[in-house]
Amino acid sequence: MPVSKKEVSECPVDAMMRVMDGRWKGTILWRLQDGPRRTSELKRSIPGITERMLIRHLQELVADGIVKRDDKKTIPPCVYYSLSSYGRTLGPVVQMMCNWGRSHLKRLSARPSDSRVRGHRAPKGMNREFSSRS
Repeated sequence: MPVSKKEVSECPVDAMMRVMDGRWKGTILWRLQDGPRRTSELKRSIPGITERMLIRHLQELVADGIVKRDDKKTIPPCVYYSLSSYGRTLGPVVQMMCNWGRSHLKRLSARPSDSRVRGHRAPKGMNREFSSRS
């Protein structure tokens, strides 16, 4: 029986995907592995993300307890986002997803006649940065 996104599923994969669901969440978590970042720093480090979508994903990650929001209560506003201790447990998962994605992109690029290859490239600079992590 299909389960809607709002229902709680007993499936552990569904539970993880509910947290990671979103075009940019994996990239946001990847960027936060290096330490706290301001919203503007995150936006600059993720080509193509809109501010609206970044804020929406950050709010969801904060609500799930994956990311901490630290408002310095200054003028102008200064808000930092960082991985919570619970969020850091996703580090190995994000690394494995990155490794799998890199292999998948290589596989797709090895089949240039496949029309699905177009549009499935990592954003400029992302492969270099991801491959430099251990």
